Amino acid sequence: MLGHTTREEANASLLASLAALSTSENNSNNRLIFDGNPTPLLEVRDLKISFPNAHGDINIVDGVNFTVAPGQTMGLVGESGCGKSITAMSIMGLLPPTAKIEGEILFDGKNLLDLKPDELNALRGHEIAMIYQDALSSLNPSMLISAQMKQLTRRGGKRSAEELLELVGLDPKRTLQSYPHELSGGQRQRVLIAMALTRNPRLLIADEPTTALDVTVQQQVVDLLNELREKLGFAMIFVSHDLALVARLVHKLTVMYAGQVVEQGTTREILIDPRHEYTRGLLGSVLSIEAGVDRLYQVPGTVPSPKEFVAGDRFAPRSEFPELGLDQKPVLRPITGTEHAYAATDELLAAKGEQR
Repeated sequence: MLGHTTREEANASLLASLAALSTSENNSNNRLIFDGNPTPLLEVRDLKISFPNAHGDINIVDGVNFTVAPGQTMGLVGESGCGKSITAMSIMGLLPPTAKIEGEILFDGKNLLDLKPDELNALRGHEIAMIYQDALSSLNPSMLISAQMKQLTRRGGKRSAEELLELVGLDPKRTLQSYPHELSGGQRQRVLIAMALTRNPRLLIADEPTTALDVTVQQQVVDLLNELREKLGFAMIFVSHDLALVARLVHKLTVMYAGQVVEQGTTREILIDPRHEYTRGLLGSVLSIEAGVDRLYQVPGTVPSPKEFVAGDRFAPRSEFPELGLDQKPVLRPITGTEHAYAATDELLAAKGEQR
């Protein structure tokens, strides 16, 4: 039972909602379509991350692959605990020394995992920059914004503090003479965006930058990031648990669950035809909120802790076939003629009668 609703009833409601979404998306053209150079600026290959001191040899991030082209935005989505932020931090080289990282993170052809600390520092902040989710704790509460921005601009910034603040829609004079607590949450987040753009990075990683903001301000920040990407031409990874918000901003999506990629494709492809049960569940939660129903759709169960990860398909215990794929790693299955792929084990495809 899901509340007072059986799983069968919930699934029937979900199917109806997804069908309506598919029809709506097919009849609209309001999703971003990427038509730039597809040659990747960033390419993540078979990324595995473990923390031996805390979790032994369990891969918290387990074989993740994706690419981001210049000027393209990719959404990295999933519930809390799915490995999104750890993946983002690994690209920035900000994981602790105790982390064991395998695979490749290629930026403009260079494997970031092979760089020396000084080489990585030369890229970080210059070529690759990050916006963090908690603006208040990311800013020094005892320093004026002017002093904090001066620390960045004097280290080789391409624009003045005034230019940067105007770029993100803030009044430079007032903002520079303010302490962080004197600004609203949305204003503080805009300051962080301005700081991230100091050296005109080619890749911007936004790690849940709207989490602490109300819905209206969230949309304003998303719209601002989109405008800046179009104006300045940087590539972007937008990390979030909010699939509806991400869909406004990104060209393509990578959906993660418990450290594994479960679905990838353009935003339009996934909204029209979500294949993985987890992606469908995330969309169902969003659609039930937007429809104002009395009981929200929820994927049964919760994201497991690393010690509870099964050896194979980590979503299997929450799926409609909870006994299948527990010891078999899921494989991304490409859909012919698209950028779309979804993860499935041979056992699951056989149970559903689908072609392997």
